[in-house]
Amino acid sequence: MLHLGVISIMPAMFDALKYGVIGRAIEARLARVDCWNPRQWARVPHNAVDDKPYGGGPGMVMMHQPLDAAICFAKTQMPYTIKTVYLSPQGRQINQQALNGLVRANQSVLFIAGRYEGIDERVIIQHVDDEWSLGDFVMSGGELAAMVYMDAMIRLLPGSLGDPTSAEHDSFMHGRFDHPHYTRPERTHNGMEVPAVLLSGNHRDISRWRMKQALGKTWLKRPDLLNELKLSADDEQLLVEFKHEHGNRN
Repeated sequence: MLHLGVISIMPAMFDALKYGVIGRAIEARLARVDCWNPRQWARVPHNAVDDKPYGGGPGMVMMHQPLDAAICFAKTQMPYTIKTVYLSPQGRQINQQALNGLVRANQSVLFIAGRYEGIDERVIIQHVDDEWSLGDFVMSGGELAAMVYMDAMIRLLPGSLGDPTSAEHDSFMHGRFDHPHYTRPERTHNGMEVPAVLLSGNHRDISRWRMKQALGKTWLKRPDLLNELKLSADDEQLLVEFKHEHGNRN
């Protein structure tokens, strides 16, 4: 079982994980998600979890004491191999391969979802193993980022998807984008048709077309990804064909 936890002052947000593929995986006990609210460890009478920053400045900062207590408690409730991650715009962007490795290693992850101007730096020094970011932008808190990573990890678990091969064909699973997908009808009301090869029943031609399209879409949208791939001679030829068919534009 993959065990994921989160420290958040808004645990109700994680009710969204009860739905769809992820909800079914949790219900089937393929994964477990626990939330701990640092307000439970805040000091009376006000149960505050934030305070004004030393040195002045706008906003509030999440305090060390309730966060420290919540994290320490959470670690006693999770398996021994725990990776503690702070969700921050200063963190590194995580790719599919990194998430694949965590899931294969069955490593538990404890996310810290900050709010306000962030968390007391001493929490990061004391507890955080890594900082993750969804991108170079700022959100109101780390909860949505935590759910994004949880979703991306849980769907990798065997048994979480209806077809066990579905995840293997996703974009980024092999360092490139997925191929285009089509379903009924064969022809839309405005005349757009499904590529004939997909209706041919020739599995070799279909497989070749899909690989060509996958490589081509990667080249068109994220050519930097191709620099990291070791393409076979056949793949190189497919990419040459795609470029020729699309005018070899850069």
